[in-house]
Amino acid sequence: MVVVSAMSKDELFVWVVDLLAEMFELDKSSLTLESNLYADLDIDSIDAVDLAVKLKQMTGLRLQPEVFKKIRTIGDVVEALGNLTAE
Repeated sequence: MVVVSAMSKDELFVWVVDLLAEMFELDKSSLTLESNLYADLDIDSIDAVDLAVKLKQMTGLRLQPEVFKKIRTIGDVVEALGNLTAE
């Protein structure tokens, strides 16, 4: 289990990039906080659900549907995970 509450935003970013690169065969060097999951990375709605499931499996934390619907960029993912740990 990954303890995201012990991670800084920078560490969360690196962890999310590693996860995305592994799951969707992406080039880590091209991923930034501003990378749009849908427009830039060609992640579709099924992939997004897979990502949410994987995040829950790895962290034990569940993104609420209303939060998940607002996620557009890698930065949004990092922010959402950071907010989960604060709750």
